[in-house]
Amino acid sequence: MEYNAWDQEGGNPEEHESVLVFTRMLSGPFDYTPGIFDLTLSSAADQRPSRVRTTLAKALANYVVIYSPLHMAADLIENYRDQPAFAFVEDVPTDWEETRVLNGRIGDYVTIARKERGGDDWYLGSVTDEFARSFDVSLDFLDAGRDYVAEIYADAHNADWETKPKQLEIREQPVGRDTVLALRLAPGGGQAIRIRPRVPAR
Repeated sequence: MEYNAWDQEGGNPEEHESVLVFTRMLSGPFDYTPGIFDLTLSSAADQRPSRVRTTLAKALANYVVIYSPLHMAADLIENYRDQPAFAFVEDVPTDWEETRVLNGRIGDYVTIARKERGGDDWYLGSVTDEFARSFDVSLDFLDAGRDYVAEIYADAHNADWETKPKQLEIREQPVGRDTVLALRLAPGGGQAIRIRPRVPAR
């Protein structure tokens, strides 16, 4: 992630994370610093050509896609202030009980679902390269006969990494083992989802 701030050629390419998953991550977890919300590096004191080539939704999805038990909130505190998207950073675990790779093509896209260690919540992260993509993703890894709620952090319809990287939609919907979610990823974008059991009304 630091390469985005230091590189004089413009930072990591949009496909960077979808390469790491199938190369460096094959040997196990590694140090990575997702969660940058200042995607244009506007808070940098000097003028630099580089930036983070991602949308806010993809920045969140990287917490799930990249396995690193030492994840952190890597941005300045002021860049998280009054940001509803920060709720995902607060919720997402750093270690996992189970992992499912739902789709993927090296250098293009990948979608991963992970179950939190010692709990019942699942998290789903999907990222793409410079091209917009749409996927239908089955949630058949969820427990049968159990109701869940999906907290979805998705690229807005007009989002893209280059011109509108912070356009984000946050919504909830009921889901279960038979649900097929339609994911839409903006160019350079992604989607992050927390799936938690529905708490019965008292």
